[in-house]
Amino acid sequence: MELLIEGTTFIVDVNTFEFRDKFDPNNVIPLKEMQDCGDGYLIKYNDKDIHLPEFVVLDPAAMAKKYNVSIQEVEAHDDFHFMVDQKAFHDRMQGKLPTIDIEGHTFTVDIRMNMLRSASDFLSKGINFDDIDHYYSDEKDAYLIPYDPKKHEFRELDYANISSFPKDLIAIEFPFQTKLDPIGWNREGGWDLKSDLKWVGVQSHFEAKKIPWEKTFIVDVIKENKQKQQQGQNNQKTNKPSNNSKGRKM
Repeated sequence: MELLIEGTTFIVDVNTFEFRDKFDPNNVIPLKEMQDCGDGYLIKYNDKDIHLPEFVVLDPAAMAKKYNVSIQEVEAHDDFHFMVDQKAFHDRMQGKLPTIDIEGHTFTVDIRMNMLRSASDFLSKGINFDDIDHYYSDEKDAYLIPYDPKKHEFRELDYANISSFPKDLIAIEFPFQTKLDPIGWNREGGWDLKSDLKWVGVQSHFEAKKIPWEKTFIVDVIKENKQKQQQGQNNQKTNKPSNNSKGRKM
């Protein structure tokens, strides 16, 4: 399916939900750069505001193939119906909070309390998002934190003195709040509850990833600390008085 935008021919790609210049593959308009207007999308192209129809209107056949439904069903619904998990969306709108599994233990994603709250261990401090803010990665849009699997909580490391991998902690990775609970995030921010859901998605449950310490930034911290310790030991040896030195006789 092709679409002409201000004299430029774009390929309507339903598989990736983007408009791709037919003659310039570097000229791409992805879904996340479009403003969702409910009945279509608003983009800025060549300094002009352009309103584009929904994908169900632009290419119903491709949408029917992508979601394995009839064209009649595509024509009866909007993009939101197909692009967002409807069960997860309705469950969340009815008040059911998302959950995340961390090494076999379930946490509730509680945006209002700004934390991952243990679903069963009431002695656990859980994981407060403010406490792990410095563990967020822009590149991955995720957190990578040290986690105590016995106490079911986040634990900070002593970076100034750590010289080996923690034996009682593991490293876990999980998405940022906007992915974990986009509806709760929108509610706390005062935005439309459906804002960004088409490209962020809605999930009821997540699985955190366990990352080997060898593949974390801790490797560099330990290496640097060992170098400092070795340097300190070398300085002590250099400054230590020799036992063979003789005192001057009176």
